[in-house]
This record gives sequence, C-alpha cells and structure tokens, in this order.
Amino acid sequence: MGTTRNAPLEAWMREHGHSANSLAEAANRAVEHLTGRTGSYDGSSVRAWKSGRIRWPNQLTRQALEIVTGLSAADLGFVPRGRAHTTPAPQQEDDMKRRTLVGGGLAVAAAAAAPGTAPRRIGMADVERLQKRFTEVIASDHRRGGQPDIEQQAAALADEALNLQRAGSSTQRVRSSLYAAAAAFRSSAMWAAIDGRRYPEAQAHMREAQALAEMSGDQGIKFRIWSHAGSMYRHMGRPGDAIAANDVARGLHITRRDPLFASLGLARQAAIHGTAQDRTGAHRAVGQAQDAMTRADTNFHRPVWLLAFYDQAELDSLALSAYLSLGDYPTAEAHAHRCLAALRPHMARSRAIAQTRLAHAQLAQGDAEAAVHSAMQVPATAATQHARVSRMLSEFGATLRATASGSPVVTTWTEHTAAWRASA
Repeated sequence: MGTTRNAPLEAWMREHGHSANSLAEAANRAVEHLTGRTGSYDGSSVRAWKSGRIRWPNQLTRQALEIVTGLSAADLGFVPRGRAHTTPAPQQEDDMKRRTLVGGGLAVAAAAAAPGTAPRRIGMADVERLQKRFTEVIASDHRRGGQPDIEQQAAALADEALNLQRAGSSTQRVRSSLYAAAAAFRSSAMWAAIDGRRYPEAQAHMREAQALAEMSGDQGIKFRIWSHAGSMYRHMGRPGDAIAANDVARGLHITRRDPLFASLGLARQAAIHGTAQDRTGAHRAVGQAQDAMTRADTNFHRPVWLLAFYDQAELDSLALSAYLSLGDYPTAEAHAHRCLAALRPHMARSRAIAQTRLAHAQLAQGDAEAAVHSAMQVPATAATQHARVSRMLSEFGATLRATASGSPVVTTWTEHTAAWRASA
C-alpha cells in the first residue's frame, strides 16, 4: 500500500518559502533551544515527512516543528499511529492556512498579499500594540487570577506574536522583541494555570515559554519563566525542584544588575524554604529580599509584568506564605497585616489570598473569632471561583470545626459559606 503525501506540510512550506534544507535547519535550531544540542535533521528528513513515509514523528521532532511553524503536529498533516491518513479537503486546508497566517490579527494583511508582492515590514509599533493588549490580560489576572479564560487569552497572544514574526520582514531587534513578547505571553498563560492548580497545562506552557525565551535572548523574561517554574513546583509540593528552578532564575546576570529582580528571586526562595521547613533559610532569604528591595533604584527601566505586581506588598505576601508553612503564626500574621495595608487597590486576587492566609494564622493562634472575621472579608467570587483560595478556605473551615466545635463562630462561618455558594 502506497503512502499519502503530507499536503498540509507542503502547503505550509510553499506559503513560507521553505525548502527541505531550510526547514531542516530551522528544526535543528528549535531542537537546540529545547535540549541544548543541535538537531540532526537534513533535507532527506523533511522529504520523508512530506512524502508520508514518516506519518507521526517522535515527540522531540513534533515539538521542534510546532516551534518553527506555530502549528500542532496534527495541523501540519501528521497522523498519530493507529489512525487512517486522509488528505484534507480543500476547505480544511484553507482553514489550516487561515490558522497559520490569520490567527494573529496583525498578520492579516501579509496573509492576504498577492503572490510576488513585497513582504510587510514589521516594526516596534506592532510589538507595542501587542504589549498594550498584554497589559489588559495582566489587569484581568490581578482581578480574577487563575481563570481558564485568562490562560487562553495569554496563549492566544503568544500565538499572535509568532504569527506576526512570520508575516513579514523585520530587524533583528524587532524579531528578538517578538520572541520575548511571545515568551512573556506564554509565561502569563503558565502563571494562570499555576494559579488555577492546572499543573499539566502549566508545565506545557512552561516548555514553550522556555524555548521562546531562549530565542529572544531576553534576561528578564528568562528570569520570569524560571521563577514561575519555582513557584509551580512549590505549589505542587516539590521543594527540591522548586529551589533548583528558582536558582536558575537567581543565577541570571539580571539579578546582579538590578536589585529588584534579586529581591523577587530571594522572596520566592523564602517561600520555597518555608515549604521545605528550612526556618533558617527562609528567615535569611526574607531579610536579603528586603535589603535588595531597599537598594533598588525606582527610576530603573523594568518590564511591565514586574512593575505590575512586585512591590513591598508582594514581598510581605511571600514572607507570609513562608512563615505560615513554618508554623511561625505571629510572624506570619504580622506580614499579612503589612501586605494588606500596602496592596494596591486593583490587586483583588492578591488581597483574597493574603486575607485567607491571615485567617489561617489567626486561627492557629487560637483566635477563632478574629480568624472568621478575616475569612469573611474574602469576596464571594474569589472564595468560589479561585482554585487556590477555595482550597485554602475549605481547609480553614475544616480546621475551625475541629478546633472550635460547638462555638457560635462555627455557625457564623457555616451560614456565611452557604451564602457564598448561593451567590456563586
């Protein structure tokens, strides 16, 4: 039985002017970004994909091709083992091309250009338009963190940045900025998944973000992604992996150039030490984070994602997490009050988390009435829709019933949570 040619892959190569050798070279670079070792593809490898002799490449090859093209292996015409190979209908092929070129709204003009016309020139103004939309995603994250739609919006922006990358010609500076933007957007999708406790999705976003960050050469975004990875592993209860990931972030040159990056890395290290029950390490890291923040020049140019959330309130929030994990409840409560007093008004998600942790710290000190009062300040939307907050409040209720059984505050809390559920 003969093989069926891979029409979608051939169509993509024609549309983007790739020969077998040039696509092999691009895939080899993507493999190097993924693994640190240059790939071994050549023109014959690509011809095997085009001819259908290789219907379902191995995982590394699929990941490399997804980075190069921005399309999934299935959209490129590859067929998982055990499935029949069918040639896409013309309408299906048109849809595939549309996802490739029109998925990013800014690339529409380039996709529609007639054959032989000059490619569109992509500039920093295009990057800035994407960055402006990114600020809207960040604002949504501060209000309603962890929601799947925020994750999807950030991932879609990353795809738009990559589509724009392929829509025309640009300078090296613009291309690096587009890769950095795509990495930043994918990192935000990763954080939304972490915040929503969707860890498999977070890990998938992390892998893509890391590859894009390497292609950008941007130290700030590399720091962000590895720092997010440390937080992810901390929330997953894997402090050893968390420390290793956060150490990569803290080892980047940018932490020596800018004390604010160093402060964030140290504050997150403190939270990880708390999870690992390393009291000395946590206390030392909190002090060092505070010292670095004090030394940071407020006039230094920094990326929008850092300025949008990292300040004294966030440092205290991470210290609160560390000391709560260590069982040092009075110190945790002190940091909670400092955090809540300093939080910017729009930081609704951060306020709900700090308020919930304050309630835990107060309850652990035997002050059930104050604890219930603090927990009741959490908005119903966060209490019922934010995965981390919901879980922490559920644990709070269980501890309250176990330690204050028969107390009027238990009845108060039970009635209040019922009202939350009714309003959700």
